[in-house]
Amino acid sequence: MNKYYLYILKCSDETLYTGITTDLKRRLKEHNSSNLGAKYTSGRRPVELVYQTKFNGRAQASQAEAHLKKLSRLKKLALITHGLRPK
Repeated sequence: MNKYYLYILKCSDETLYTGITTDLKRRLKEHNSSNLGAKYTSGRRPVELVYQTKFNGRAQASQAEAHLKKLSRLKKLALITHGLRPK
C-alpha cells in the first residue's frame, strides 16, 4: 500500500493549490519546472510547499483533499498556520 501526501502549495500570486501525490519532491519539481505540473500552477510559478500530511491510502487522501478544497481560504490558512490534519 502506497503512502499518499495531501499538500497545499502557495503560488506566486498568493493563491493556494491543493493536490495529492505519492512523491512530494517529484511533484513539487513538476509544478515548478515542467509540463507535468497542473495547468493552474504553470502560470503561477514559482510555487512553494506550505502544508503536507500523510495518508495510508489513496481513498483517504482523496477524501481529505475533497474536504480541504471546500474550505474557505481563511480556513486553509489557519490549517497551514496550525499544522492540523483535515478531517
